[in-house]
Amino acid sequence: MQEKFKYFAFISYNSHDTKWGKKLQKKLEGYRMSSTLCKEHNWKRKPINPVFFAPSDIQPGGLSAELQARLKASRYLIVICSPHSAKSDWVGKEISYFHSLGRAENIHFFIIDGIPHSGNRETECLHPIINELGLPEILGANINEKTYRWSWLNRERAYVQLITKLLGIEFDTLWQRHRRLLLQKAIALVCGVIVFLSAVLLAWTLNQPFNVNMSLVEDGVVNNDLPPLKDAIVTIEVDEETKKDTISNVGDKATFLHIPHKYINKDIRVKVSCKNYIDVDTVMPLGKSMNISMKRDASVFGNVRFRLWNINKEQTVPHCVVYIDDNKVISDNNGVVSVNVPVDRQKSQYKIKSDNIQLLDSIVYMPCGVDDVILCKR
Repeated sequence: MQEKFKYFAFISYNSHDTKWGKKLQKKLEGYRMSSTLCKEHNWKRKPINPVFFAPSDIQPGGLSAELQARLKASRYLIVICSPHSAKSDWVGKEISYFHSLGRAENIHFFIIDGIPHSGNRETECLHPIINELGLPEILGANINEKTYRWSWLNRERAYVQLITKLLGIEFDTLWQRHRRLLLQKAIALVCGVIVFLSAVLLAWTLNQPFNVNMSLVEDGVVNNDLPPLKDAIVTIEVDEETKKDTISNVGDKATFLHIPHKYINKDIRVKVSCKNYIDVDTVMPLGKSMNISMKRDASVFGNVRFRLWNINKEQTVPHCVVYIDDNKVISDNNGVVSVNVPVDRQKSQYKIKSDNIQLLDSIVYMPCGVDDVILCKR
């Protein structure tokens, strides 16, 4: 009947190698076997568990009864080999005591530094007690073997070597599966890094300030006989800040620099003021390129109004027929001539004539109003 043990293994180490001891304990206890091997050998998914790793406060003057009990309760002894452990009295005592329990074949070595059988005290990693006890030729798992180009892969190979010795299975059986898992993890890591960097780049890009270019577009009928849009003042309100720019000509754009990205597609207030056009005051989504519709003020070049003045009599001329281009108009009781011209036929100046009186002026310039006077005589 197979003897039962509280611990699967006991790790013997020198205090200089504590980091490696903890790492090895974590690696062994966390190693998951395939379900096929578990069924075949009647293992748990993590068969190398628990592994005893002596805390730093167990440092007796000799090999204490507590440590002896832990060693006795462990199926295997794993010795972390380095020039430090090779000189350690406590490592030698733990090997010697475990050997005295009749389990010499259950002693395994994990080499992290130094050269086995070098004969040099400064580089030798195997404890002298090994030779004194007559243990067989030692071929420990060595993380520094140059089997592969990458040191991390050589370390993984050493872990698997030790695990296969502890479990009594073929190295290739486990190593091929382990390499596949490492490859899958590496691919997943690379993909994760790519996704992360892409997300960071996207977030960085999306949060970069941007510039807004704003164009003015004439809405409705375009009349080339009228003065073009010029010197429009464009104002936007963003982040409780008012920004202004001027569009000198219709082909130009108002530009607003370094707008925080959080305002893109958010509603902002836009105002445009331009001579001869109706002012714009609206709310619209903010974009990198925007078009603002502008309408001409139909009254500016469409309300033709002036007063007829007789220079001979020094008075207005009421009820007089006047032709403004093709429009026939009769002055009112106060001598005021008035006509509204549709936008598509508006001009910046109009020719005037009359069959009833002699006009001293033949052109009226826009815009004009009742204060403007056309001189005439009879």
